[in-house]
Amino acid sequence: MTDDSRETGAWIRRFHPAPEARDRLVCFPHAGGSATYYFAVSRALSPAMDVLAVQYPGRQDRRHEPCIEDIETLAVRAVEELAPWGDVPLTLFGHSMGATVAFEVARRLEAAGTPPRGVYVSGRRAPSRVRDESVHLADDDRLIDDISRLRGTDSAVLGDPEILRMILPAIRSDYKAAETYRYRPGPPLGSPVVALVGDNDPQVTVAEAESWRDHTTGPFNLKVFPGGHFFLDGHAPAILDLIRGRLGVPSTTS
Repeated sequence: MTDDSRETGAWIRRFHPAPEARDRLVCFPHAGGSATYYFAVSRALSPAMDVLAVQYPGRQDRRHEPCIEDIETLAVRAVEELAPWGDVPLTLFGHSMGATVAFEVARRLEAAGTPPRGVYVSGRRAPSRVRDESVHLADDDRLIDDISRLRGTDSAVLGDPEILRMILPAIRSDYKAAETYRYRPGPPLGSPVVALVGDNDPQVTVAEAESWRDHTTGPFNLKVFPGGHFFLDGHAPAILDLIRGRLGVPSTTS
């Protein structure tokens, strides 16, 4: 077995190291989310794939660090932290805000001559599709209502005032990053892009997800699933098999 004991640092979580894998999947969380959201993904894909999950500052074990309120800054830092992990091809997966971060990371990797093998963008409109949103400026009650509407946070957490006080600053910061992001025109990606969307997602329409096609000259595929913003929670096996199939990893259901 290959010995791979490299340090992951504050930004990277590697729950199930797979040092012999030929592919590495890098996962970017949604607004208010953390790296642990992808623990089950890591467990399911290991050891065929080496899964890394990005941990943004301001949450969980990084809760005492200042949050980053800008998508491009998050992307720059993530690229720096991923530099030691480019010894095998990287595939990027991001949900909601994480999809935009993944896209900006992909742009920087391509500019550096190390394009990702593919980019999965889930539950997020294409960068060039803008909505006028300002939930990050609202009071706590409105912010909590929006979280509840999207069902991205466990109801038990929403009912615990102490936990809410801990996580609301990170959620507000992430909302600000997502809502104030504006696409800077530039060359489209050359990497394949797969867009995933729920057919009843209040945050992104199927047409807005289809517009990701304009951001790559490589192969593009759109997958529509039944469900809302967190449709992926109910379709994890199909999404995991989609990732496996595109990377040549045997499916668990084939």
